[in-house]
Amino acid sequence: MTSQILGDSQGDSFALSYEVQQQLAKKAGRRTLLARNLKTQELVVVKLLSFGIDFEWDALKLFEREAETLKALNHPSIPRYLDFFELDSPNSKGFALVQTYVEGKSLEEHLKAGRSFSELEVKQLAKALLEILIYLHGRQPAVIHRDIKPSNILIADCSRDNVSQYLVDFGSVQTLAAKEGGTITVVGTYGYMPPEQFGDRAVPASDLYSLGATLITLVTGTHPADLPQKDFRIQFEQVANLSPAFTAWLRWMTEPSLDRRLASAQEALQALEQPQQIDAPLVMKQPFGSKILLTKDGNSLEIIMPPKGFSADIIILILFAIAWNSFLVMWIGITVFDTPSGINFFFALFSLPFWGVGIGMV
Repeated sequence: MTSQILGDSQGDSFALSYEVQQQLAKKAGRRTLLARNLKTQELVVVKLLSFGIDFEWDALKLFEREAETLKALNHPSIPRYLDFFELDSPNSKGFALVQTYVEGKSLEEHLKAGRSFSELEVKQLAKALLEILIYLHGRQPAVIHRDIKPSNILIADCSRDNVSQYLVDFGSVQTLAAKEGGTITVVGTYGYMPPEQFGDRAVPASDLYSLGATLITLVTGTHPADLPQKDFRIQFEQVANLSPAFTAWLRWMTEPSLDRRLASAQEALQALEQPQQIDAPLVMKQPFGSKILLTKDGNSLEIIMPPKGFSADIIILILFAIAWNSFLVMWIGITVFDTPSGINFFFALFSLPFWGVGIGMV
């Protein structure tokens, strides 16, 4: 097809030129193109950031961060950085990022085509993506994707026996070093963003929430924002036909409270591979005489403590204990000691169980 040529305006003899094949995506100030490298004849993806009336400096900051991040990454399931240059032509002014092209369909495209995913397929996909996150979060500084969702996960082969997954679109990426440096831009997609990300905070566990919400979309066929919520938790259990262990794992991944969510991709992978760790809650037996009850499961610890002070039941018990022991004293005094023949040993032995009950109440 006849198409335009993109090149480096600086005239560097080593600069690559690209022939546009088709437009893949477009939004305000940004375009994603499928292009051909005219020197290698390989297909590549070119992301363009254009200067225009709707240009924002935050967009340039994220665009440059995406390029810097991809340049430092080397993982088979992440598009590889190829080039970054400035555009300065009469028709286009801005920047271009070039990366390797992955031929495949996104999970979002598969869902729109009516494809359903079994629990086994979703588990396999979860493991593959967790391996990618282990790599990203293990970088120094850690790399947080911040926008994991079905449209940013590509399936390179549609066959169910041989599937390769790719995590793409690092346009929202953040490193923990960038966070520590000051301000960041709140980005992400509603329904897949964890609560802390709305508050200008992103940590490795934030990507776990987004991944969990993505997997919920696959097993329900419904956008997380369209599912019921209770206490900010996605209520997917009634819609999805899943095993109890996998249901519990997804709840753990999408726990709204950051303190109660799985903390790392490595921990999430281990919990997924060893579901017995998150099955039924474990009720711990309290020590003898303790009134405190501990109930613990994979992601929560419930401590039940009796109220402070004297309750009505305790007061009644105290009054009854006083009356019981007062009666015993009076009864023993009359029947045991106040007899014509001296101490009545039979009644003394007979009273021992009653004294035991009285002492126990005290």
